Amino acid sequence: MNASSPDPQPSAAPTGDRDRQFERARTGLQKVLARYQRSRGGGAALAQILQPDMAKLAETVDKLDRFVVRIAAFGLVSRGKSAVLNGLLGEALLETGPLNGVTRVPRSVQWRPDSDDRDRPLEIELIDTPGLDEIDGHLRADLAKEVAQQADLILFIVAGDINRTEERALAELRRAHKPLILVFNKIDLIPEGDRPAIVQRLRALMALEAAVKSGETAADETDWQPVLPVDEVVSVAAQPAPLQVREEWPDGRVTYGWESPPPEVESLRAAILKIVDREGRSLLALNALLQARLTERAIAQKTIHHLRDDADLLIWRCIRLKAAIIAISPLLSVDAIAAIALDGWLVKGLAGLYGLPATGYNLSKPILSAATSVGLLLLSEIMSWAIGGLDPAALSGGGDFGRYLGAGLLQGIMAALGSRLVGKASQTYLESGCTWGIDGSDTLAREILARLEPDTILHRLREDLQNRLDAPLSPADSADAHAKTPRAD
Repeated sequence: MNASSPDPQPSAAPTGDRDRQFERARTGLQKVLARYQRSRGGGAALAQILQPDMAKLAETVDKLDRFVVRIAAFGLVSRGKSAVLNGLLGEALLETGPLNGVTRVPRSVQWRPDSDDRDRPLEIELIDTPGLDEIDGHLRADLAKEVAQQADLILFIVAGDINRTEERALAELRRAHKPLILVFNKIDLIPEGDRPAIVQRLRALMALEAAVKSGETAADETDWQPVLPVDEVVSVAAQPAPLQVREEWPDGRVTYGWESPPPEVESLRAAILKIVDREGRSLLALNALLQARLTERAIAQKTIHHLRDDADLLIWRCIRLKAAIIAISPLLSVDAIAAIALDGWLVKGLAGLYGLPATGYNLSKPILSAATSVGLLLLSEIMSWAIGGLDPAALSGGGDFGRYLGAGLLQGIMAALGSRLVGKASQTYLESGCTWGIDGSDTLAREILARLEPDTILHRLREDLQNRLDAPLSPADSADAHAKTPRAD
């Protein structure tokens, strides 16, 4: 998927640069976790509410510390998902059998490939999933979304031409925006002369998306979007069929038996390690930052909701103080300075109450609200002058003191309304800006995307990932951050 990006073509990132980006992501998330752990706002009740989110954030940091790459295998029943993973492991840790549905729930096992030529031990977590056609469509989509979000790399196992169910499953997995290897398993059951034609058809499907995007093919000719470049179709025989062997004995007897050939998965092993060795740091860092982004937004949403009464009290304190000062003061300059100072104090106070960083991101909302607040104040001053309520002579030269008090009350109401707008806008600003700043997950994720090497899988996913960062997060998106991760046995 050679999607073009509106950004300038980035320069290739050397290994040292990838290492620095990985370390920046790791230390940045460590700082984020430490900041939330230090925060005491909301007391024990809020801490209990946020405990699952804090555990999720800590798990994300730990995954980077241990350099764990998660690879999830998907496919329909009888496609040999468990056998493929056993072939990679070199031992039968995952149950396989002739009956459909041997794997009932997602299960993970640890794979530690030889790492003599690597600067750190490599730990890969292989996640086996149930057949996607064993469960209802809604549950299938939920399972695929849940596991795929936790994965760094996806294997989709097929055993020949792709059928319509597999097309739909691929479309669902596509939304995870993860690198995906299409594994053509059971090639030993297909005549050797027929294999190239099937591989060619699979690669043609993978190339279809580029044709659709370029306008060469009508978009309605297919109801799914391929997710791979053509060079990511890998053929394997994870559990070759037994072969009959002839045995000749010293006494002249001849017997026949069956022998199971070893798995043929070296091409897949090489493809996985090539991606991990070249893009592993970027994969881990980027996925960790995207997960942390969802988790932080969930923390912000829950914090703001839990502390809504304390926040309303702080806003009303600001409103009363601002209304009193502006109602009493007859000078526009004093009113404007007081309004700006108190609105700024309110934003800072809410940030301190929630324990959320005031990052400077998306300041347009509180700034616009503050400008509206000053505008309302100016309008009230003009109305006051129109009725003569702010004429200093009202106090010393026999003016109508009642009209002066009426004008002051009008200004106070306008000031109160302005502060209310600033308070509500500040809550939105603090929630949406919690992932920004120098070490924020949004900031660091964009830096990684900007420096991806052009000929990598991640670079081909760059536009989709950029759109994912640009899209506003909904509460449902944040809830996805708490998907259960299958534990290693």
